[in-house]
Amino acid sequence: MAILGFGHVGIQVKNIQESITFYTEIVGLELLETFPHTDPSLKLAFLGIDNNIIVELIEGYNPSLPSEGKVHHFALTVDNIEEERSRLKNLNVSFVDEEIVTLPNGAKYLFFYGPDGEWIEYMEVKTR
Repeated sequence: MAILGFGHVGIQVKNIQESITFYTEIVGLELLETFPHTDPSLKLAFLGIDNNIIVELIEGYNPSLPSEGKVHHFALTVDNIEEERSRLKNLNVSFVDEEIVTLPNGAKYLFFYGPDGEWIEYMEVKTR
């Protein structure tokens, strides 16, 4: 297994532009990148410090979550997502979606469930 580090926390938001303004102007993070997801109903924004992603804002998943719980997932970066998927599958881990998704920026990810149904993401980031 090759966990490279903590990736980010995914937060569901109702209005991505409003949240970008809050996280940049009030919290003090930098807007690093925005783009549509491969699912056209979703919008993504990545914020952080010194080009290191800390927060992923996600518009369009499930706006009916309780106000105290909008955190969607936490992410760990890995060096070979295909090997990690095979390893998890051999351990009978349940996946949120069976396939690895490749985003427009070249990053790849997959989600799987923790023991209490929490979403955990493994992400392989394309080096720039």
